[in-house]
Amino acid sequence: MLDITADSRKVKNGDIFVAVRGIDGDGHDYIDKAIQNGASKIIAEEGTYEIPYEIVDDSREYLLSYLKKHYNPKLRNVKFVGITGTNGKTTTAFLIYKALRLMGIKSAYIGTNGFYLEEKVFSLPNSSPDIWDSYDMFMQAKEDGCKYIIMEVSSHALSYNRVEGYLFDYALFTNLTQDHLDYHKTMGNYALAKQLLFKKLKKNGKAFINIDDKYKDYFLLEGNDNITYGFTGGDYKVDSYKMTAEGTTFSYEHKGIIYEIDMQLIAQYNIYNMLSAICILSEMGFADKLKEIIPLLKAPIGRMETIHYKTNSIIIDYAHTPDAVEKILKTVKTICKGKIYVAFGCTGDRDRTKRPIMLSLACHLADHVIITNDDLHFEDPKQIVADMTEGATYDNYEVCLDRKKAIIKGIDLLKENDIFLILGKGHEDAMIVGNERIPFSDKKEVSTYLQKKGTLVES
Repeated sequence: MLDITADSRKVKNGDIFVAVRGIDGDGHDYIDKAIQNGASKIIAEEGTYEIPYEIVDDSREYLLSYLKKHYNPKLRNVKFVGITGTNGKTTTAFLIYKALRLMGIKSAYIGTNGFYLEEKVFSLPNSSPDIWDSYDMFMQAKEDGCKYIIMEVSSHALSYNRVEGYLFDYALFTNLTQDHLDYHKTMGNYALAKQLLFKKLKKNGKAFINIDDKYKDYFLLEGNDNITYGFTGGDYKVDSYKMTAEGTTFSYEHKGIIYEIDMQLIAQYNIYNMLSAICILSEMGFADKLKEIIPLLKAPIGRMETIHYKTNSIIIDYAHTPDAVEKILKTVKTICKGKIYVAFGCTGDRDRTKRPIMLSLACHLADHVIITNDDLHFEDPKQIVADMTEGATYDNYEVCLDRKKAIIKGIDLLKENDIFLILGKGHEDAMIVGNERIPFSDKKEVSTYLQKKGTLVES
């Protein structure tokens, strides 16, 4: 465990507290609390204090230097895997993590679904925690005997320097599609933010790039050991595939040899996810074990998670971008024998330009769409709906802002061999409204309602 932190709530007796100025707050406001919790020294940019203290020009830089000096040597034998991209980060990271565990190799996962350390799971405020929290998790993983740490690395984490101070053994780019333009403004800026991961490779590190993505050139950096994958070409190239409602069989070519893989996951995008995981695991030296390991792998919770109801299927998925919505609906159309229903909303205080695009895609690819609330943050839900429906020329949608009622409405529409998709929240267990986190789980609401109807829930 660390002996230094910038979070006053985590100060233990004898710790150093660093007052860091951030986007959402100023650590100097919490110095008194840190002292009450037992801090032995304060690092700050101003002020005088009753315990030993040091005034520095940049407290965040002090913290970063301290972490690098005191903890990087202890992490020398741990290998870091960083995964970035708009979609696929969580599934790919989780597949690698679970594959390593199935092979008996202690590993940790840090990302959207939390911090996984063997059988223990800890929730996180975001997919890429700040630097002091990351180091704290690194040390927990190290002390637990982990050989690998697999991390999702978001564009915000890279932009806000949340992954400074350490380097990666493996870096992977999945894809780049519209998201976060409220912050990055342009797709070029978005790509450049994610590109930063590929400038953080160790000397002998390896970079893995989706050769099919139109932004690939941002990530094929000169001087890196670049390994490519995809359907159209690459060092690992998909040769053929066959998909059913139960799973997928696909083959890929690597160095002139064809390998055939069976997996439980469906959807073309999951072939990308699995192939990228195969690339990294193969380059780690585990290629000979993959054929027996991959059929055992499942997607993480909230990623195309299916609940069977009579002859119907209810699918819960985290899809919250135009690309993700389009891909999951196109996949479902290939396996659905009945009608397709969708319930989803758009996040408040985020990229407004993607809202009408997402509704257009959903209405075009599904039989009926229920617009409901997602995380509102501080935005008026009526404004979100207005943005989603602006210029709409289709009429196969309705508005039901109560997400629980929207889920019930969607389930009641199901008849024979239909599919109901609940999108946007996935694994999440709360709705964010203003500063509040209101407990809410799509899966729990589905299960509760089906139980009331006297239906056995089968995932």
